[in-house]
Amino acid sequence: MHTGSSTDGTVQGVTVLRTITADGVDIVCALSESINDHDRPLAVCAHGFPDTAHTWRHLMPRLESAGWRVAAPYLRGYAPSGVPADGCVQTGASALDMIAVHEQLGGDKRAAIIGHDWGAPITYGAASHAPDRWSKVVGMAVPPGPAMATAFLTNPDQLKKSWYMFFFQHPLADMVVPANDLAFIEMIWRDWSPTYNGQDDVAAVKDSLRNPAHLAAAIGYYRAALGGIGIRDDLADVQAATSSIPMQPMLYLHGAADGCIGAEVAESARNGLGPTATIEIVPGLAHFLHLESPDKINDRILEFLA
Repeated sequence: MHTGSSTDGTVQGVTVLRTITADGVDIVCALSESINDHDRPLAVCAHGFPDTAHTWRHLMPRLESAGWRVAAPYLRGYAPSGVPADGCVQTGASALDMIAVHEQLGGDKRAAIIGHDWGAPITYGAASHAPDRWSKVVGMAVPPGPAMATAFLTNPDQLKKSWYMFFFQHPLADMVVPANDLAFIEMIWRDWSPTYNGQDDVAAVKDSLRNPAHLAAAIGYYRAALGGIGIRDDLADVQAATSSIPMQPMLYLHGAADGCIGAEVAESARNGLGPTATIEIVPGLAHFLHLESPDKINDRILEFLA
């Protein structure tokens, strides 16, 4: 696939690729075929770790059929998107990238933003920092508000699940994660969604992160979050917004069997939610719930967005 600036190419017969520039970083977006139909509202879908825009392959055509035009960016640092020259891969920077996608693709106040894993706090940040751009918000697998920070202080089971976040702070991770053709990533997918065969997804992630600079950027999100490495002072406001609860109507979905973040953490996020927010724990599904049961999850997302 060609990823040069302003160049489109067919991807799986459903989407095209286009590169936009945000904060000096090339952000490559998978786009639905109707992306230039501005009579349609825009939906922006943000992926997480270890994942790529490939994760939205089931949702994008459903949104397209329902009358949306869709953009699924590869997060900064994830190939084919660029690695920022200043090393800034904090979630607040990615939230601004989503706002730039909205602006450069001609989005308006009807737009929706959808995020999974790291894409969820990125989504909360974009929705809270630029509320007039987004009408509805969907988050999955990482709850809004302070629930995760609280869990680190009060929930030993969650600390155990989150071991990898602390491991990523150590230089040893730079040697362990790429070893044996990124076998670490295969392990993560098995641990987080043990009943799902993520072979195709893992292959896409490996292609995205095999270059050492891209892998360092992906790990860098965690070093920014927990270690404060690469945090920019000028992004303080939008970074704070990534831990906020958006004021727009919001749907949050969490797999009851999530091996990454326990369902009890998602339950705790109900405290402090406004009347327009809904949290749903989905039985029988785990971390990559939108891939494990795409029809079920996408039906619920489309119902919410309708």
